[in-house]
Amino acid sequence: MLDRAAIQGLIPHQGAMCLLETVLAWTQDDIACRGRSHLAPDNPLRRGGRLSAMAGIEYGLQAAALHGALRSQAPLPPGWLAALRGVTLHVTHLDDPTLGQLQVAAQLIHGDAGAMIYDFALRAEDTRLLVDGRATIALQRPAA
Repeated sequence: MLDRAAIQGLIPHQGAMCLLETVLAWTQDDIACRGRSHLAPDNPLRRGGRLSAMAGIEYGLQAAALHGALRSQAPLPPGWLAALRGVTLHVTHLDDPTLGQLQVAAQLIHGDAGAMIYDFALRAEDTRLLVDGRATIALQRPAA
């Protein structure tokens, strides 16, 4: 199990922008994380005092970035969101205390030196599905 400090050592997201607090488990194919940053008043994704369910996509992307770093045993080169597919927001906001700790899962569908494709899901502590979808992340290629 990895804590927040270890997570920040593997992904570029630092300070309040690091949304994940714990890695519960991971394999070569998937990762399970959790966090409570959705309740933090200083969450940088809040707008007008609320945290839209759209922010759940960023939780999924951070889980994917963390998984990629764990698989390669080092931080990955910079990546950019290239595409989102099949994203469903099952709620409107994530800043509801009744959600408890968020469960964030990402599953690697495809990965190579140039891109990664992940399915992701964000669930409430009671396992209710909040946000899910698929993301394609393009990776910066090393200089020749």
